[in-house]
Amino acid sequence: MNKSDEKSAAVKALNKSELIEKMADAADISKAAAGKALDAFTDAIGEALKVGKTVSLIGFGTFAVKERAARTGRNPQTGAAIEIKASKTPSFKAGKALKDAVQ
Repeated sequence: MNKSDEKSAAVKALNKSELIEKMADAADISKAAAGKALDAFTDAIGEALKVGKTVSLIGFGTFAVKERAARTGRNPQTGAAIEIKASKTPSFKAGKALKDAVQ
């Protein structure tokens, strides 16, 4: 592979079906079982975040909910000031092992 091939390969996103296939191969289980496991994983994280808990996976990272304060924004078409209400947003902070793996 030349450098441009490596760069384009690194940019390609891994979609859900490709992730399920990799999980099934790595765990030697069916794709259906891997799909159920992935769905259960994402559901569990979503439910925990909904009630304000954080989810820490040592070496991988931490999922949490961050509070965004209310602020004044601008309508890009008119330039008029608008109030943006406070909100909660999910966040992910990568753990050391994940950061090291990416380097």
